[in-house]
Amino acid sequence: MIYKNFVKRVIDFLLSLSAIIILSPIWIILIVLGSIAMKGNPFFLQQRPGYKEKTFNLIKFRTMSNAKDSNGNLLSNEVRLNKYGRILRSTSLDELPELFNILLGNMSIVGPRPLLPEYIPYYTEEEHHRHDVRPGLTGLAQVNGRNAISSWEERFAYDLEYVNNCSFLLDIQIIIKTALKVVKRSDILVGSTVVVGRLDDIRNNNNK
Repeated sequence: MIYKNFVKRVIDFLLSLSAIIILSPIWIILIVLGSIAMKGNPFFLQQRPGYKEKTFNLIKFRTMSNAKDSNGNLLSNEVRLNKYGRILRSTSLDELPELFNILLGNMSIVGPRPLLPEYIPYYTEEEHHRHDVRPGLTGLAQVNGRNAISSWEERFAYDLEYVNNCSFLLDIQIIIKTALKVVKRSDILVGSTVVVGRLDDIRNNNNK
C-alpha cells in the first residue's frame, strides 16, 4: 500500500520530469514537424476520466488533420490520418505529451489506459475499480496484446488484475515489456482498423 499510495507517485514525478528534459530536442522537432503536417496546432487535447473518475485533459500529439469537405464537415478518419500521423502512431511518439499529464499527477507511467468519459455509465460495478489507481501511459493490457485485444472484457480483466496486484516489481516488468513492444512495433494498429469497437455501442447492442 505504501508503494501504491505514495512511492509510485514520487517515482512517476521524477521519471516524467527527467524524460521531459532529456527528450527536449525531440519535443522541438515534433512540435515543428507537427505544426507543418497538421497546418496548425500540433497538440490534441481530450477529456478523459482519471483517478476516482475525475476528468482531466489528456494531451497527445495530433495524428489527424482537420481537413473538411466543401460543406465544412470533417473528412473521414482514414483521409485525415496522414503519413506523418501514421508514423507517430506506429512509433508511439504521439503519446509523448502524456509525460506532462504524469508530471501533473493526472496519470501514472503504469496503469489502466484512460478511456472516454462516455464509457463510464456502461461499466459493470467491478469495472469501475479500474479507476482506483491513476490511468497509465502503458499498462498490463497493453503488454498483453495492446490494441489487438479482441474484447473489452479482456482489457478490463487485465486492468483489474493490475489494480489488485500493483507493485514496484510489476511496474518494472510492464515498463520493460512496453519498451520492447515499442522497439519491435508489435501489436500496434494504425488507422481506422478497430478490433474491439466502442464500448457504449457494444453494450447498448447487447442490452437490446
